[in-house]
Amino acid sequence: MPLLRDRIIGHDIERLAFRFTMLNDGDVVDCQISDAAMDELAGMQGTESSARQAQFLSLRETIERIASDLYDEAPRFKGYVVRIFVRHLGR
Repeated sequence: MPLLRDRIIGHDIERLAFRFTMLNDGDVVDCQISDAAMDELAGMQGTESSARQAQFLSLRETIERIASDLYDEAPRFKGYVVRIFVRHLGR
């Protein structure tokens, strides 16, 4: 079952990832995509931290589809975080 869109948390400069949440039957699923993976999807490199939210918004549907697919393949346990890296993009 596909995850549903929820909240944007924002860019985590320490983890070099953009954080967001999605919903699975009302349960919140924490998700993140690495900066490198977002740049790969956008076809660019070295996006500034201040531009990450705009980049996420422009790629949101694709990123959320990837997160949902990864969640469907993942072990189900409370607190699981969907993490998208470059290696997940070639699927």
